[in-house]
Amino acid sequence: MTATLTKEDVLRRVTEDNVKFINLQFTDIHGMVKNVTIPVGQLEKSLTQGTWFDGSSIEGFTRIQESDQLLRPDPSTYAVIPWMDSEERSARLICDIYMPDGKPFEGDPRYILKRALAKAKSMGYKYYTGPELEFFLFRKDNGHVEPLPHDRGSYFDLSLDNAYEVRQEMMMALEKFGIEVEASHHEVAAGQHEIDFKYDDALRTADNAVTLKATFKAIAQRHGLHITFMPKPIAGVNGSGMHVHQSLWDIKEDRNAFYDAKDPYRLSSVAKSFIAGQLSHIKEIAAVTNPLVNSYKRLVPGYEASTYICWAQRNRTALIRIPKIIEGKGNAARAEIRCPDPASNPYLVFALLLEAGLKGIRESAIPPEPAEEDVFEYTDEMLRKKGIDYLPYSLWQAIEKMSASELAKQTLGEHTFGRYLAAKTQEWDAFRVSVTDWEKERYLELY
Repeated sequence: MTATLTKEDVLRRVTEDNVKFINLQFTDIHGMVKNVTIPVGQLEKSLTQGTWFDGSSIEGFTRIQESDQLLRPDPSTYAVIPWMDSEERSARLICDIYMPDGKPFEGDPRYILKRALAKAKSMGYKYYTGPELEFFLFRKDNGHVEPLPHDRGSYFDLSLDNAYEVRQEMMMALEKFGIEVEASHHEVAAGQHEIDFKYDDALRTADNAVTLKATFKAIAQRHGLHITFMPKPIAGVNGSGMHVHQSLWDIKEDRNAFYDAKDPYRLSSVAKSFIAGQLSHIKEIAAVTNPLVNSYKRLVPGYEASTYICWAQRNRTALIRIPKIIEGKGNAARAEIRCPDPASNPYLVFALLLEAGLKGIRESAIPPEPAEEDVFEYTDEMLRKKGIDYLPYSLWQAIEKMSASELAKQTLGEHTFGRYLAAKTQEWDAFRVSVTDWEKERYLELY
């Protein structure tokens, strides 16, 4: 994607690219991609006036009596869809959503992130992120999706990595979308993988994360495979995370606001307050960073998923890790938060992480002492002595924490805050009354 593309550029490009159809894309509150297709002849009108659609059927959007909404394509997101490369070529544009009165729709996840970014800008900062999305590739059994890993490979493996060529095709597809790929590798569990793209402005990387998921699903399907971003699809092995690298850029001084060469960790007071804000509020926003019942099956000790609310430099069991900064590379200073998972909506995740960090800066918050030991080895007494708390154990605990959060309500807005909590409560209730295989195996004969 090229940030300098204008409406005129897009109209010229569709002719050069021989595009016949345009997919206007946006996400619901859960981050699921939604799509309205228009013929290329309607593109100029859509870029100028927008395209009407019915928002009442979209999760978290408007009521039936308020259904009319407007899609306004963002020209900078234009890209030809690579797996639809034929005579009837299609392109996509990511859209912002507006109401009939011309105001941005407050329930649009992209708008919620834009609003948080505007707040950062008013404080003199730009927010950069680099999400790392892990995923599993499963074989299909007679057309049915089962958790059957596509290979027997392990971390950085090659000899048993049957998905090497699939990942290559995924990387090439991302490049065609204008997303700069940095690395690809097999992850720890059999059938588990990761492909990382370039660190960038948070709105761009949220767009890229949504594009990545849709792209990978299409390519996996072409290979007869099923891809899942479910956090914990197989018990007893590592789950999939979406670690998020983050930093603030000082607009006035044109430098990384997280860097201080004199600090032992090379971290500025701004960075430390930002970290403190996220540590203080992470339990309130966990229902967004970890949005599924299944998310909390991943957040247990022993599988590299951070469950303890602390920070460190070398320690990967900490919730926030500070990657080592090489001398002379101060612009690479960043904080990696390790609890989010790839089932989350990246627009909402980034908005909440940013607002929590900015709150820490405004309050000059001071983080606790870093925990450089393996926190998984701590006893409950040691954790209490060091003041290290836990993430919620379940989606219900996360819902309860979020329900009382002023930070979450202000960041999401009352519209999205209420609808998101209602949707997650309904999900929890459906799980709560279900009878699982585990219960049948444990109790059916015994009692």
